[in-house]
Amino acid sequence: MTILTPLSIFSIDLSSGNLILLISILMSIAILVTKIGTRFGVPTMLLFLIIGMLAGEDGLGIKIENLHAAEFLGHLSMTIILLSGGLETSLADTRPIIKKGITMSTVGVFITIIVTGFFIFYVLGDKIGGAGKTLMGCFLLASVLSSTDSASVFSILRTRRLSLRENLGPMLELESGSNDPMAYVLTIFIVQIMGTVNTAPEASGLWHIILTGSWILTKQIALGFGIGMAIGHGARWLLIKIKLQNSPLYSIMILSIALFSNGAASYIGGNGLLALYITAIIIGNTKDLPCKKDVLLFFDGITWLSQLIMFLLLGLLARPSQMHFVIWPALLIGLFIMLIARPAGIMLSLLPFRGLSFRAKLLASWVGLKGAGPILFALYTVIEGVDGSNEIFNIVFFITLLSLLLQGMTLSPMAHLLNMSIDDDPDVETFGMEIPEEMGILRDHIVSDEDLTRGETLRDLHLPHGIRVIMVRRGPKYLVPHGSMKLMTGDRLVILLGDTDD
Repeated sequence: MTILTPLSIFSIDLSSGNLILLISILMSIAILVTKIGTRFGVPTMLLFLIIGMLAGEDGLGIKIENLHAAEFLGHLSMTIILLSGGLETSLADTRPIIKKGITMSTVGVFITIIVTGFFIFYVLGDKIGGAGKTLMGCFLLASVLSSTDSASVFSILRTRRLSLRENLGPMLELESGSNDPMAYVLTIFIVQIMGTVNTAPEASGLWHIILTGSWILTKQIALGFGIGMAIGHGARWLLIKIKLQNSPLYSIMILSIALFSNGAASYIGGNGLLALYITAIIIGNTKDLPCKKDVLLFFDGITWLSQLIMFLLLGLLARPSQMHFVIWPALLIGLFIMLIARPAGIMLSLLPFRGLSFRAKLLASWVGLKGAGPILFALYTVIEGVDGSNEIFNIVFFITLLSLLLQGMTLSPMAHLLNMSIDDDPDVETFGMEIPEEMGILRDHIVSDEDLTRGETLRDLHLPHGIRVIMVRRGPKYLVPHGSMKLMTGDRLVILLGDTDD
């Protein structure tokens, strides 16, 4: 029987000139295959990862030697993606759901970690190597997997123009953009603990760890939020006051400010990603921001570039030949998170809040997409030399592929099945209205009793960002919409789906 072996024709140092040639070839291939993804509904992030795997050490044999440089490039790319997501986040849409989103990204993540960690330890601990020997090792794997990847969520919701009811889109974007601090801090903290404790700690030691971890997490979030607010408001004033001659300089200025926010928060012990995200939201919601459309267009371009680089790079790091040892445990862990742990975290964390239907919570549970974040956190454990880190990386990578395949490809059908998406039936009644294609897409929606459960006015619908009602038909009458208009069951709304700059 012939055994296929890697070609091993390349060994790439990220500081070498060969990297330019490699990146150019892989990026061109990745861009071309996005046509396939668009046609069949395959997430582009998944395609980028697969291309990287095919070109990696077990494929063409391209091997990355410098893991520290790879981690740096990955984190820089994720930072830019998070910055772009923050700039496009509308406070008007986010404000009504900010408490829910933050609760999901903190309490929900914590519950998910606890449930997943115990499941791994008591059910699969002896089947995943060194990572499953101790309870702390299992909690580390659960922490790495707890993050919902902002790049994947932003990409799927925005590129597919998937508009969800009950303001669920902004809530999911806020959660995915703000839950990295919780997962990242807990990952680093558990790695530090495992450096000194080789077995499960005693009760007194466990309480000390819990209290210490709570303090570190609180400090990280508080300082990150505070620095982000301070720099964001300072940047808003500066960007309005300065008069730059060239519009691209505003984009570069915003990029430098956001990176400064990240670095400043990290320097004093806060969470840099959270600070950057808060700064970006404040800047993006500045009404008089100069050249705002040019800025958003600039960041849209470099976000795609960052996604390409990050997912291709992470794909190159993968070793499919080593993954068959963890396929079954990884499959069970992945399905457990999707079907039990993540729903438990979402449902329990949202118990104090009313006004969100069970169907909305169910869809939010399904949008637990994994991506670059968990893989980067897993790479950190490899660099730190944690016992069982190779198994952790392989398990996380497999679960990421599984999540992008199952959840990423079924997000739109699931939203339609749960009746949570704005109707996109191509047979739209627009009463003869026509608009230029670049302005957006016209759709119609018939108001139901369920739509009016939270209030009778148009404002109470809390339509997602990018959706505007441009006309209301009530029987034979055509009405001009406004926020305080009282709607009635059976009213037909003509809505415009497109980009806005507010």
